Amino acid sequence: MEIFSFRKMVMMMIMSMMMMMLGNMAKCELHYVGGNKISWAPNVNLTEWSTHEHFHLDDWLYFGYDRHLYSVLEVNKTNYESCRDTEFIKNITRGGGRDVFQLTEAKTYYFLSGGGFCWHGMKVAIHVTENSAPATAPAPSKGVSPSDAAGIQFNQGLLVLIFVLMWGISSNNISY
Repeated sequence: MEIFSFRKMVMMMIMSMMMMMLGNMAKCELHYVGGNKISWAPNVNLTEWSTHEHFHLDDWLYFGYDRHLYSVLEVNKTNYESCRDTEFIKNITRGGGRDVFQLTEAKTYYFLSGGGFCWHGMKVAIHVTENSAPATAPAPSKGVSPSDAAGIQFNQGLLVLIFVLMWGISSNNISY
């Protein structure tokens, strides 16, 4: 009987943690920088795009680009305005051309591409505000297709499945 109670308590704790994680995921939004999956590129009007988006705490930015040519650097306002890619705050580039960045502070973030591409329009300022109201479901940005939104929901379901499978494996290892 003791083991059953222990299992039940652990399962309740895991389920509670999963619900909190899923609740936090539901409040954030994924923004494809430029409006679609591959638009961190020269001659895309990123300023125009960013003025039509609403960025909140814990939202994510997705930068899709040619990994052989471009990069993503977080810089300060002065470097943003002068297209200076030295002394950056953070290099977001991971080498795959598909990088994400979470907006963790209510402030204006400044991003640009190194190698002189900033002068060709590869820069964007993102103004982040506090969450105005809790969202009830994940809200993909305007640039996300229904299949992408389904993929986000599928990933949440996959997370739940992994936890359940882990619980099943761990509970089989308990000796009576």
